[in-house]
Amino acid sequence: MAIIEKLDQAFIDTQLHCPPGDRRIEFVDPLRTGLYIEVRATSPGQGTYYLRYKDAAGKTCHQKLGRTIEMTLFEARKQARNMKASITMGADPRGEAKAQKAVPTFDEFFNDSYLPYAEPRKRSYKKDRGMYLMYVAGRFGQTRINAIRRQDVHEFHAGLLKIVQPNGKTLSPAMADHVVKLIRQMLNKAVEWEIIPHSPIALIKLFNVDNRLENYQTPEQLACLLDVLVTDDNRGVCEAAILLLCSGARLNEALKSKVSHYELGSRVWRIEAMTSKSKRVRSVPLNDMAIELVTNIIERDGLGPDDYLFNSAKTGEHLRNVHKVWDRLRKKAGLPHLRLHDLRHQYASFLVNSGRSLYEVQKILGHSSHSVTERYAHLSSKSLMDAANSASLAIRDAMPRAA
Repeated sequence: MAIIEKLDQAFIDTQLHCPPGDRRIEFVDPLRTGLYIEVRATSPGQGTYYLRYKDAAGKTCHQKLGRTIEMTLFEARKQARNMKASITMGADPRGEAKAQKAVPTFDEFFNDSYLPYAEPRKRSYKKDRGMYLMYVAGRFGQTRINAIRRQDVHEFHAGLLKIVQPNGKTLSPAMADHVVKLIRQMLNKAVEWEIIPHSPIALIKLFNVDNRLENYQTPEQLACLLDVLVTDDNRGVCEAAILLLCSGARLNEALKSKVSHYELGSRVWRIEAMTSKSKRVRSVPLNDMAIELVTNIIERDGLGPDDYLFNSAKTGEHLRNVHKVWDRLRKKAGLPHLRLHDLRHQYASFLVNSGRSLYEVQKILGHSSHSVTERYAHLSSKSLMDAANSASLAIRDAMPRAA
């Protein structure tokens, strides 16, 4: 039911009631500005300001302006005038409101868009899912992705450092950075897919703490390690570790390698794109020790071209979970903190300390950027000193001899 009524503040303060038997009523401004007040029987004495207008398609729309107990008639009329001016210029308040509601929440976007995109493209998609469920969902899951603010993420980022994990330790700055990078990557994809116009956290600052570990072995420690790897009964894990040490490969690359990947005649190990971290085929040069190791394994186990090099006696498939055995081996060698990945770093140190250039190290290790290889630059100080000293020797040779 609609009643044309001269609206003034006194009427609004005292006359906002529904007639008996009606559930709602509209008090319409006689000046035909489109402004009206809706009053419901359940809320006597108060109502809601609305603006009635027609959109570009000629459809009648109703836009809520505010409650009568929250704003005056003067404020409502001013807001209605401004909104009508925007509508004349082509704006559509209801359409914009619907568009806002159509923007997905973080939970919706992650489950319906981001994860289906990441699963066939990222090997680490399971880590993304774990990080999202553990850290992001509880804080931003019901937030629409266009409603998040940079300040919210800054506060969330700092708060991650206070989270205590099951092992009793707090979350590391590097892990906190990974969580925020996931949020940033999600929002970047939302921009790319034209769901939102821009990412509100594109310029957010990360902690960027250098937490790289460098466990290089002394000659004595290396001898203890090799003694264990050569004599221990678990040959599969031991031989896989030796291959890492003499090739600089990654653990996953070694465990998924097949006999056909080793071209022993040309002394090259071809790592397939699906296994390589860079997702590109990569060739690793095989030195004498690697050639001897691979040849012995193939001959001893009678392996064919399609067989994996390192197989599990229990499952008959390639080795997968080797870290429990490795933990036993490294403790046996007196190196309880030595990681399997440290063997790759150890191999790089052999190359750098023997005078090989960082460019050569980058190519052999398969680093996508020279900046990754720069971590080994400090190891080349002896080589650089020898190079610098060569100038001293040249100058000394040119010096005039004393009579």
